[in-house]
Amino acid sequence: MNYCVIIPARYQSSRLPGKPLIELSGIPMIIRTYQQCIKTCPAEKIYVATDDERIRDTCRLYGIQVIMTSSNCLTGTDRIAECVEYIDADVFINVQGDEPLFNPQDLDLLISNIKKYPGEVLNGYCEITDESLFRSATIPKVVFRPDGRLLYMSRSTIPSNKDQGFDKAWRQVCAYAFPRKALKDFASVLEKTKLESIEDIEILRFLELGWDVRMLELSNDSIAVDTPDDIQRVETAIRERNLLNV
Repeated sequence: MNYCVIIPARYQSSRLPGKPLIELSGIPMIIRTYQQCIKTCPAEKIYVATDDERIRDTCRLYGIQVIMTSSNCLTGTDRIAECVEYIDADVFINVQGDEPLFNPQDLDLLISNIKKYPGEVLNGYCEITDESLFRSATIPKVVFRPDGRLLYMSRSTIPSNKDQGFDKAWRQVCAYAFPRKALKDFASVLEKTKLESIEDIEILRFLELGWDVRMLELSNDSIAVDTPDDIQRVETAIRERNLLNV
């Protein structure tokens, strides 16, 4: 299967402006994410997609391939979809640029499953073991069929009982594999779909367009950087996992 790995990186983050270039223990976040990916994937298959020259220049210092995309992309997936015009690949794997602790084994699992489930959209999930994550409005929760296909995803507390209790739940891991055709369908919609807009979860657009999304269980090692508090959490984990110079 002819695949590539795209790491989307946007400078204008509302909560953390310049987020991809924030240094985590001395290394920019986008570089740390890339360094996790090359532990399992050839460098020639990995690209950073950005609309910002500062991110481009930083990546080039580290020898990373960069694709310049539009500044009008509504979502990271729209940015990935633009790459279809520049890269000859059947499947586009998306690793978020704000995942500096991304587990390379998760990328390996995605790559192996694009062969197992050709033509399907793949997304990661892991079990929620901390109720505070279940209650967090920033964490997308997932519910899926017994065969692993996504039923729905929400920032609300799902699944829950009539007392709104926390029993068993799962959260999204922001790693995806998109067939070329799925990305073209996604990009053909010029505004966010109804549920995608309400939930602010772009994977819902695929469900609304009629695509099945197959959920794959990945590790819970990753810590996404969304707020200033996350920076300290990640730097602590970098030291604990011996990743200071990786």
